[in-house]
Amino acid sequence: MKLYPPFKNVAVASLEHYLHELQESGVDGLVPEAVNSPEPVRTGARPSPSGSIADPAGAGQHEPLEKIRRHLGDCQRCGLSASRKTIVFGVGNPRARLLFVGEGPGADEDSQGEPFVGAAGKVLNRIISAMGLARGEVYICNVVKCRPPGNRDPEPDEIAACSPFLLRQIRSVAPEVIVTLGKPASHTLLGTKEAITKLRGKFRDFNGIPLMPTYHPSYLLRRQKEGSTEAFWEVWDDMVQVLQILKLPVPDKSRRS
Repeated sequence: MKLYPPFKNVAVASLEHYLHELQESGVDGLVPEAVNSPEPVRTGARPSPSGSIADPAGAGQHEPLEKIRRHLGDCQRCGLSASRKTIVFGVGNPRARLLFVGEGPGADEDSQGEPFVGAAGKVLNRIISAMGLARGEVYICNVVKCRPPGNRDPEPDEIAACSPFLLRQIRSVAPEVIVTLGKPASHTLLGTKEAITKLRGKFRDFNGIPLMPTYHPSYLLRRQKEGSTEAFWEVWDDMVQVLQILKLPVPDKSRRS
């Protein structure tokens, strides 16, 4: 995974936070493992949750999401803790084949403690339903677990403090496909500054897992208010590719001419 400044700095800071978290949790050492294996992901089987950061539970061991949430605790690792109401960890199938990653909680999520439950969440639910799936079949989380003030994008130090927990969530779920929703999530996991308009529509590799960047549901809402539905269809094109790589049926949708 190639990294570009300033996201390379975010990744380094994230690794420093991660190693500190391992020390706190009582892990005595790290087990070397292959990084960014050239082996393609086989869509008929669950991929091994290997990656560029050592497995916090040890090689070949599964770390439950509940353990990660307990370790997160009443997090005070960055300034977002001062204004949040609730930590928003994640929701869904802990062994989901498909994992969605957004940027951070909004006001509704901050109140209810669950990701994507507001207006953008309703759009995401429509997308999941259009794919022929149920919300409970997938796993949904965010890069940061506390709401940024005014729903702004997360700052690099906030991402660095929180992304170790995101990486552990991804390892725990071990999805066959990841979908990043919007620019911050895509930039965080892919280590790039490339515009989301150029990133979307093409699979990238995230430590052996196919990753599809696409538009955030809130962007779709803004475009809809402007009278355009084209972005919805672009997201649908992206989800068709996701269904195909998962070898799931692709529902027939009538696209406007």
